[in-house]
Amino acid sequence: MQNRSIPFSLNCRGNLISLEHPKIMGILNLTPDSFSDGGQFNSDKNALLQAEKMIVEGADIIDIGAQSTRPNAQFLSAETEIQRLGKMISLLKKEFPQILISLDTFFAKVVRFGYDEGIDIVNDISGGQYDKEMFPTIAECGLPYILMHINSMYETMHQLSINQNVIEELNFYFSEKISQLYTMGVKDIILDPGIGFGKTVEQNHQILNELRWVHFEKSPLLIGISRKSFIYKPLGKKPAEIIEETQQLHLKALKNGAKILRVHDVAETKATIDRFLKNIN
Repeated sequence: MQNRSIPFSLNCRGNLISLEHPKIMGILNLTPDSFSDGGQFNSDKNALLQAEKMIVEGADIIDIGAQSTRPNAQFLSAETEIQRLGKMISLLKKEFPQILISLDTFFAKVVRFGYDEGIDIVNDISGGQYDKEMFPTIAECGLPYILMHINSMYETMHQLSINQNVIEELNFYFSEKISQLYTMGVKDIILDPGIGFGKTVEQNHQILNELRWVHFEKSPLLIGISRKSFIYKPLGKKPAEIIEETQQLHLKALKNGAKILRVHDVAETKATIDRFLKNIN
């Protein structure tokens, strides 16, 4: 189990956020084609109601995204993302000033827009690979950065590509990119192993089983497995029908050092974290 004395924290616009206890990141999709909840929250009213529901249920962070990254999703420009986001970030900040807002994008231009609107964290699935201005922009903004493992091109993000040990691949990838970010002055980096992106079912489970070896516990880890196909397809179920199985895997991730869980089902995840904390105290 991860050494709980490691003082992981995030500097979110001068607000120091301790990761001593795991955090819940609630997913807010503003997309019409998300794989599990597409179109449900792509209006200001519905998005605010969903955000309120997640906050009441225990979310610490709201992760807002305007571009679907499911297989065969339509690629959107930065301008279209910004149009879809509209005033939602500033509306969330006004209605729920205590909540942290993470922006899910791989465009530097969208990050700059989000920064001006009030975001606290950048969640970039591309690891800076889909926009060469992403790393410099992160350094300029000074926000915590979620660095995810993924294939180097948008068109191949879901293609299987890891032939060697997946943990070795993750560590090589993260070490290289963390070095680049540190050189630019980026200090707060969260690692996301990219479960479900270009990995086999077996590799996804290996990551969860061996999570403590991802970057050797030197950086806080985010796990995003909510409603993903490596869980529901082998079971012959639909994305929304695997809550129990997902919580079992969440518990494993927590035991192996995960500090942030990115989820659709906030209440159930809060119960899992509470159970985990009770057992280690």
